[in-house]
Amino acid sequence: MSRPSFALAAASTHEGRSPNPAVTETESVGGFTISDLARDFDVTLRTLRFYESRGLLAPARSGMTRIYSSRDRARLALILKGKQLGFTLVEIRAMLANEEKKGEAAEGSASVGGLQLSHEQVTEQLELLRSQRKEIEEAIAELEATQARFRKG
Repeated sequence: MSRPSFALAAASTHEGRSPNPAVTETESVGGFTISDLARDFDVTLRTLRFYESRGLLAPARSGMTRIYSSRDRARLALILKGKQLGFTLVEIRAMLANEEKKGEAAEGSASVGGLQLSHEQVTEQLELLRSQRKEIEEAIAELEATQARFRKG
């Protein structure tokens, strides 16, 4: 699966998922294992470890076991939403840091899937995504023309 599709799948899987009736022992005491989050958000263990290495998630440790809190779980949902919207991890980290500082929605911002975005951020991201879409459409047209030549030849 391609990166954008993966991010969309990960975010949409979590948002549309119903609660799992099989609650693990770790979940019942208020924590989640790396396997729980990977399964629930349809991401790989490697992805979660990568986000941890980048300081986006900070699970507690019990020996070698990572124990993710409800806060980590909520942050992961925001990270995946940010990735779905096309933001970089650096941008997402800044958004998360701003939200923690402010605590509440800042004036002049709007919530998009739980992320507080300013008008400027929305406008810039739309311009970027539209530019990328144009480049993708041009690449598709070029490849389709090449594919047509194969059919003729």
